[in-house]
Amino acid sequence: MRANNAELNDNSPVVIDWPEKIDPETHERLVLQYAPMIKYIAARLALRLPSHISLDDLISSGMIGLLDAIKKFDPQKNISFKTYAEFRIKGAILDELRALDWIPRSIRKKTSQLEKAYTKLEKELGRPAEAEEVAHSMGLSMEEFYHLIDETKGVSLLDIDAVRRNLNEFSEAELYEILQDESSRSPFISVHFAELRDLLMRALEDLPDKEKLLISLYYYEELTMKEIGEIMGYTESRISQIHTQAIFHLWSKLSHSL
Repeated sequence: MRANNAELNDNSPVVIDWPEKIDPETHERLVLQYAPMIKYIAARLALRLPSHISLDDLISSGMIGLLDAIKKFDPQKNISFKTYAEFRIKGAILDELRALDWIPRSIRKKTSQLEKAYTKLEKELGRPAEAEEVAHSMGLSMEEFYHLIDETKGVSLLDIDAVRRNLNEFSEAELYEILQDESSRSPFISVHFAELRDLLMRALEDLPDKEKLLISLYYYEELTMKEIGEIMGYTESRISQIHTQAIFHLWSKLSHSL
């Protein structure tokens, strides 16, 4: 069984024969070629985590995800190794963060209070709630509100990944279908993901303009918070706060729609 389906470098894709069994030389080559992707993913996640979370630990977890991807990748499926590996790497890092249980109970409680405040207000208003409105509903000054937003940014990172976490319940065969292009998926999976995509698109469209732009620049253009701040005219800290507010807006919209 052979397939020319492995991209080893984003800048200059390398086509290789993917053998039935990965030999040590090819294994090492894949690890070396995809190690920078692990560092990139880990560094982006680390920017939204407390300083005591070690970047090296995140990279080590990502390496476990890459090794798992190399072991389980099926070149006969209609996806690239890069797509499959990226999913496994992110999943391994986020699973490690959950296992560390680094979020204090008090922060989880505050996050829950914020989520409830956003959900309640947005149901009443029929639109995304402004920061001032959420702060007022919680009896907080704006300074206290933004401090709370800063405290909960790490929790929102894990919560918004709930969809990916649920995907871990799928079998390996089903996981490949999920990662394939829509034209290659089974009708059931295609309909399910079309519904999720439409729901997410509607939620994104409802975001305030600056949050919509930030989400686009961060997740689609893959700019850093600092780079986005330079474009939008805000400090990196303020961009991080706006990002967390956008996540709460999206999570509020999605949580009572799914």
